[in-house]
Amino acid sequence: MPEFKYEIVDTLGVLSETPKGWTKELNKISWNDRAPKYDIREWSPQHEKMGKGVTLSDEEAAQLKVLLNEDKNL
Repeated sequence: MPEFKYEIVDTLGVLSETPKGWTKELNKISWNDRAPKYDIREWSPQHEKMGKGVTLSDEEAAQLKVLLNEDKNL
């Protein structure tokens, strides 16, 4: 499996935490020295391991914000 690089450029917030200390976070992450994107995924306590996640461009994150603001159940 090819190696990849990442840098957490901005930590925007923690969405939840598991009993084992893993946190589901919203961050801006630069993957392989590319422009940072919004990223939602679980991280181990020291950020040495990560779970599968979702990465969103600025446009996708803006559209997600619109959809969440329109949700009458929130």
